[in-house]
Amino acid sequence: MYQPLADLIRPQSLDEVFGQEHILAEGAILRRLIDSGNVPNMVFYGPSGTGKTTVAQIIAKQTKRTLYQLNATTASTADIKNIVSQLDTFMAPNGVLLYLDEIQSFNKKQQQSLLEYIENGKITLIASTTENPYFYVFNAILSRSTVFEFKQISPAAALQAVQRAVAFLEQRTALKAVPEAGTLEHIAGACGGDLRKALNAVEVLFTAGRPDGDILPLTLADAQAVTQKSALRADRDGDNFYDLLSALQKSIRGSDPDAAVYYLGVLLEAGQLQAACRRLMVIAAEDVGLAYPMIIPIVNASVDMALKLGMPEARIPLGDAAVLMATSPKSNSGHVALDAALADIRAGKGGDFPRHLQNVHADTYTQERPQGYQYPHNYPNHWVQQQYLPDELVGTRYYEYAPNKLEQAAKAYWEAIKHGYSTR
Repeated sequence: MYQPLADLIRPQSLDEVFGQEHILAEGAILRRLIDSGNVPNMVFYGPSGTGKTTVAQIIAKQTKRTLYQLNATTASTADIKNIVSQLDTFMAPNGVLLYLDEIQSFNKKQQQSLLEYIENGKITLIASTTENPYFYVFNAILSRSTVFEFKQISPAAALQAVQRAVAFLEQRTALKAVPEAGTLEHIAGACGGDLRKALNAVEVLFTAGRPDGDILPLTLADAQAVTQKSALRADRDGDNFYDLLSALQKSIRGSDPDAAVYYLGVLLEAGQLQAACRRLMVIAAEDVGLAYPMIIPIVNASVDMALKLGMPEARIPLGDAAVLMATSPKSNSGHVALDAALADIRAGKGGDFPRHLQNVHADTYTQERPQGYQYPHNYPNHWVQQQYLPDELVGTRYYEYAPNKLEQAAKAYWEAIKHGYSTR
């Protein structure tokens, strides 16, 4: 029966697990817990192909516990009851370790069904999820568990796994692999931190290879063919999609054009043109804003052009927009001012606005209370001093001029006009 390469060479000890040294290296916290034999309930959080299932299997082996594996996308409470029925029997003399993959697919009631058994220690739960557990895992489960984050595998760590896979297949097939320069490195980098994808690519290269005697050439072109776009993580239903958008915005906000075009490129390669366009428009207003107000119509025009062109040409105006925003001066003073005003509004502050700001129709019903509005365009510099905020908020300041050239020029302009008025 066919068995995937990733299963054939699955690590059998913690020392063979690549890329999770922050929790599994000698002296690291998870390593110490496993070595002690007293393993608590845990939640493993991280991308696919980073070793969560493998580590759970190693834990069961080292602690001599019966391992049951369920996937929450297909399992039910009946499956859990079946496992519970085997507690305190010869089937599970040292207790049960339940590895529940994709726990976020269990609803609240299904997750609650585990509580009684993980509370008394008869079942040790290791739940895994690719989503943020603090959003998707029931609080009662989280409060009884320790969360460990599995990091995306680095290209260097993935290369070690790829080299190990090549050596294994060489021994198994009695062929000598001769990789073209950069082939293994490409597989390690293109897997997007998912070792399972990297190992699948190695297996395909061996299976579809053309041996020359006992020599098996591994070409870069073949490696590129089996890894094209497969590793990009930008699923709209997953955390990584929002992480990418966040990384794009924070890179532009932080004035790093190199990071900006990188994350924009990842989104475009993953087919997320619409999402990239929408986020660039948000950034224009939120992060560049009043420091360079013309950025808003510029980015809007770039987005409009990109949507009309479609990929691959859409990348051209979007790249221009990303670099322009990353290298522009920054200001968030406008929306910070609005947020401060909204906070007061939601707190019930303000009351009625001054009567002279009412629509002019108010004066058509009575001549006893003239409106009293002063039309600024009838005054020097198109400004006249009068009250605009409600009585309760007179003197409140929401907007503060940011320290960029444009807003400071506006500040100086209005200070000169208003100071001149007040000294008349």
